[in-house]
Amino acid sequence: MSAENRRILIIDDERPILMTLGALLGRHGYQPEMAANASTGMRLLESKAPALVLLDLQLPDADGLRMLEQIKAAHPETQVIILTAHDSLNNAIESIKRGAYHFISKPYAPEELLSLVEKALEKQSLLRETLELRETTQRLQKRLAQAETRQGGPVFKSKVMRQIDDLISAMAPSEANVLITGESGVGKEVIANVIHSRSRRADKPMVKLNCASFPQAMIEGELFGYMKGAFTGATNDFRGMIAEAEGSTLFLDEISEMPADLQTRFLRVLQEREFRPLGSTKTLKADFRVVAATNRPVQQALAENRLRSDLYYRLNTFQIELPPLRERKEDIPPLVATFLKSFAKQLEKSEPTIAPEAFQKLLEYGWPGNVRELQNAIEYAVVLARKDQITIKELPAEVRLPVALQQTERAAQQTSGPARTLDEMERSAILDALAQCHGNKKKAAELLGIQRPTLYNKMKRYEIQL
Repeated sequence: MSAENRRILIIDDERPILMTLGALLGRHGYQPEMAANASTGMRLLESKAPALVLLDLQLPDADGLRMLEQIKAAHPETQVIILTAHDSLNNAIESIKRGAYHFISKPYAPEELLSLVEKALEKQSLLRETLELRETTQRLQKRLAQAETRQGGPVFKSKVMRQIDDLISAMAPSEANVLITGESGVGKEVIANVIHSRSRRADKPMVKLNCASFPQAMIEGELFGYMKGAFTGATNDFRGMIAEAEGSTLFLDEISEMPADLQTRFLRVLQEREFRPLGSTKTLKADFRVVAATNRPVQQALAENRLRSDLYYRLNTFQIELPPLRERKEDIPPLVATFLKSFAKQLEKSEPTIAPEAFQKLLEYGWPGNVRELQNAIEYAVVLARKDQITIKELPAEVRLPVALQQTERAAQQTSGPARTLDEMERSAILDALAQCHGNKKKAAELLGIQRPTLYNKMKRYEIQL
C-alpha cells in the first residue's frame, strides 16, 4: 500500500479521542492527521485529500452528515467512516445513504475499527485505480483518435477487419503475447500500434526492432544491449531494445529472420522475465509485452526452421492473420480517402477528387504490395494531379494496365522462368484474349478492357495476325 493510501484524517472535537485514535493508527503503520473541528478538517482535506476520514457527527461548527456530503462531493474516492456516540438507526441509515463506508458507535473495539479501516482503504485503492484507468483510457483514446486523424490510422471497414478490431479491443488490455501474420505491406506494424495504444502500457512509446534490418551478428546486441568493450567496436554501453521497452511493448518485426540460437535465448527471457546484456555479469529484470510479426506463412517458417516451434507457441497466445488487400476491397475506398487527405495536406494542395474510371482502376487492381502499395500509388497520383482531379493518367503504370494484363503479369512473377518485359507480357495477354474469344477482336478488346482501335494498334505493333 502506498504512503498516499495510508493517510487518514480524524475529525473529532474531543481531544482524548483524537490522541487515542492517532496513537492507535500510528502504531499500525498509518499516517494520521487530526482536526478538532469541521473548518480545520476541510482545510486539511483541500490541501491533500486523504484516503480515509474518521468523522464525528457532532462537531462544534458543522453538522456531521452535511460535512459527509461535502467530502463525498469533492472527493468521491475518499472513504468515510462515521464515529459517534449518538448511535441511532436513523443516523446509521442517513450516513450510508450519503456515502459513508461504515457507521460505528463509541465506544468501539480497536480490533473492529482497524478491520474496518483496512477494508475501507482497500475499497479506496480499487476506486482510485479504476478512476486512473478510466482517465488513462480516455486520454489514450483521445491521443489515438488524434493520431489516426493525423496519420490516416487503420481502416476497419470490411467484415474481416471489423472482427480483428473486436479481437484487439478484447485482448489489448491484457499482457498476452501476440503474433501478427500476413503478406508484406498489409499493415502489421499498424495493427501492432493499435494493440499498444489500447493496452495498459500505452503511456510509454512502443519499442520496435526489425529483425531483418540487421546482420545476424548485430541483432543480439540490439536486442539485449551490451557493455563497453563487450566486443570489437563496442565503444560505449548500449541499453538494448529489451531495456528500452521497460514497462512498454516490444514489437519484433520479421521474427522469423531472427537467428535460431538467439530465438532460444529470447525464449528464456520470456519465460524467466530477466536478461543479461552482452559483456555484463548483472542480470536485469525484463518487464515488457511482446508483439511479433512475420510475413512468412507460419507453417512454412516452422518447417524450414526459421521460427522455432517453442518460441512460436510462446508468442502465439493470440494470432492475428491480416488478409491481403485484394481479399478485402471494401477497405480500399476509406483507405484512399484517408491517403488523399493526408498527402494533400503534406503537399499543401487542395484535396483532389478521383475520376470514376480512375477509381474503378483502383478497385480492379490486385495490389500485390497491399496497403503500402496503395499508399504509394495515391501519393504518386496526388503529386501529379493538376486540376484537383486524379484521372487514369495520374495513376502508376502498373495500376493503369488492363485487368487481363495485370493477371498475366502476376502469373509471370509467380513462375520460376526468366523475367519478361512488359511488352512480352502485353503481347501474351492479347494472344490469350484472342484465343479465348476465338479471334473475335471486339470481344477480345472488351476482355482486355481497351478500345477496339487500341487493340488493332497493339496487334500491328506486336505483329499479331489472324
